[in-house]
Amino acid sequence: MLRVILCLIALLGLNMLIAETFPVPKLTYTPSSYRKAKPELNQTCFVPLSYTAHKATSPIFIDGCLCENDWQNAAWTDDFMDIEGSAKPAPYLRTRVKMLYDDLGLLIAAELEEPHLWAKLKERDAVIFYDNDFEVFIDPDGDSHEYYELEFNALGTLWDLFLIKPYRDEHSPLNAWDIKDIQYQISLDGTLNDPSDTDSGWTIEMRIPWKVLSERANMPTPPTDGDYWRINFSRVQWETDKDKDYEKIPNTPEHNWVWTPQGLINMHYPERWGYVFFSTSAPSPNTDNPVIPELEYQKDYLRNLYYMQKQYFMDHGKYAKTLAQLKARTYVHGAKKLKPKIERNSQGYLITIDDKNGGYNLSIRSDGRLTYKSATASSK
Repeated sequence: MLRVILCLIALLGLNMLIAETFPVPKLTYTPSSYRKAKPELNQTCFVPLSYTAHKATSPIFIDGCLCENDWQNAAWTDDFMDIEGSAKPAPYLRTRVKMLYDDLGLLIAAELEEPHLWAKLKERDAVIFYDNDFEVFIDPDGDSHEYYELEFNALGTLWDLFLIKPYRDEHSPLNAWDIKDIQYQISLDGTLNDPSDTDSGWTIEMRIPWKVLSERANMPTPPTDGDYWRINFSRVQWETDKDKDYEKIPNTPEHNWVWTPQGLINMHYPERWGYVFFSTSAPSPNTDNPVIPELEYQKDYLRNLYYMQKQYFMDHGKYAKTLAQLKARTYVHGAKKLKPKIERNSQGYLITIDDKNGGYNLSIRSDGRLTYKSATASSK
């Protein structure tokens, strides 16, 4: 009998060791510029990077040159950092981005330092990050669903995907989706696939048409002055053997370098992306970074409850119905305190917070989708 009891205890301990853990971003990122300008924001510990995309004042030609005055006047983003944040080693190659917009679409330009230019994949919709690549992620309305992913290598091969939900919410991407009428051009400063020399890098310039983005943006396209979208950029960089025609070094993982760090090695956490604010004013390199609206902190609070519910379900086979079960606190921002309402239903749950002073309520479903409703009108 004692042996049976000991075996049961051992099995229970083993189960505890192999219990599933939902991957939660470990990074709390607050740029120094915000810490100095807005110290009260440190209480929320949620200040991702932001950028102002100005409207172009004259035609932009997609040629990979960035020669127009508007491009010259547009500011660069901060240099990319490791996807997990500043606790990891800084990238050894520089990557940065500029953004503009015009009546036709969203304009993005990226500059990638690269001493060894190589690319092998030539077929559209190949898995481009098997080469060194540059990637764009766009979630216009910031609900973490219905977002776009574009990947490019130095040959100009494109992989475009539309994701209805992130992979974590048990969904597959629409790989057959193609972004129509996209314009892009790559400029190489060096020679491609020639390991005998040293290159400088490559630049990509693109225009993503509003007529495509408008189909699922759930936001005005073109944007109105002051609108903001969620966006991020990624660079995948492989270690290669130059003496073997750029063969990847075995058992060596790729580097993942991004504009706004994710806090884990996964780009498909749209709530961790940065913000692009749209301005009708002329491009200027001296534009201050916009302050993130408080609404976004409330979204982040709900998102953390969603993470907790994911873990609670893994542990208990059902969703929690109270904050106490989740061991969570009410929302606090400055003097404001808001207690969420948790409702379980046949589909899962709905968590809602009402901001009566703000004139809206915000909710999150068990599949992670955020919904915003104002007192006068409603939207997704």
